[in-house]
Amino acid sequence: MQRRIFAKVLGAGAAFLPAAAVAAAARGGIEVGVITHAGGAHLGAYFTALAAADEVAAVSLSDPGGQNVADAREALGGKLSAVYEEPATLVREQRPAMALVSMEAALAPPAIEVALEAGCHVMAEKPACVRIEDFERLHELAKANELHLMLALANRLNPEVREARRLIREGMMGEIYGLEAHLIADQTRLTRPAYHETWYAKKARGGGGHLIWLGIHWLDLATFLTGSKVVEVAGFTGVVGGQPLDVEDSAAIAMKFANGAFGTMTSGYYLDRGYHSHIKVWGSEGWLEIRKHGGLPLSWYSRKEQNPRIHQIDEFPGPSGYTPFVKACARASAGLEEPPLTVDDSLRALETVFGCYQAAESGRVQRLG
Repeated sequence: MQRRIFAKVLGAGAAFLPAAAVAAAARGGIEVGVITHAGGAHLGAYFTALAAADEVAAVSLSDPGGQNVADAREALGGKLSAVYEEPATLVREQRPAMALVSMEAALAPPAIEVALEAGCHVMAEKPACVRIEDFERLHELAKANELHLMLALANRLNPEVREARRLIREGMMGEIYGLEAHLIADQTRLTRPAYHETWYAKKARGGGGHLIWLGIHWLDLATFLTGSKVVEVAGFTGVVGGQPLDVEDSAAIAMKFANGAFGTMTSGYYLDRGYHSHIKVWGSEGWLEIRKHGGLPLSWYSRKEQNPRIHQIDEFPGPSGYTPFVKACARASAGLEEPPLTVDDSLRALETVFGCYQAAESGRVQRLG
């Protein structure tokens, strides 16, 4: 199928295509436009994922200065169809079904807006904004145009997370009472002068520190697992490691969920290397625990079993990370399945982060809409 004809098939509202058109899309694959720049995050993982996805027939690239072109060519080979300086030119000439936007948070909203205005579904590197108002506007634009806007919160598709969610949804934990989580990374990166100059370490460029860059993943999993959104948040943020940063290296959060459950989370750069992570959910009929980094990926217990016992699952088959997430976003953009998260999910994760920042600054509980 020729690219321009295919783009017409996969414009806004692709999820509502007739079955025959969806099948044709699946056979031909969609075009994805990657919109980035020097310093764009996770590009190696994204290029590899796009190369591996059968649902992606071609990839075009917007990369001012061309610093990522060589890496894109090496990963994508013949799938790389065109390179542009400006996002607007890419979406106008290539009409991709999906735009993958990986940009500094302060620069992302205009690029996402260009893609949405052109009828592209969007997968965006988080946080994709430095003010919640900017994402709220993108949220409304995506909904008005019936387009997906999916933040890159890829842990949703990890096998241990999907199994934990299945157990909760099938009622094995009963009524959810509470949740405890932490996601801890290394303090070592913060000691490097080069890191101090990156957009991750500047509030005006990145929107915040550990919480908005890494902690947001576990905040999203809290709502994904429990099936309930955060409606109130309180917390503290600060720099506990003594580095010259204007973003937090640590956050401690308390949450109330719409179903009445409570939750807590610690988000910080504390280690010399690696990660520590943990999510535990308690309910009226049992509990479960996920440890992605070290320990057992999933443990659970339910009184609903005939002979209750602690289950310990030490290995899950199948891929995790960005490769299955990018594939799922491409399939959603082709109208082949539901998106891995909705534009409402994306907004809710950011609302919780910015709500915590406001709570820390004001010393008052923040109620989320």
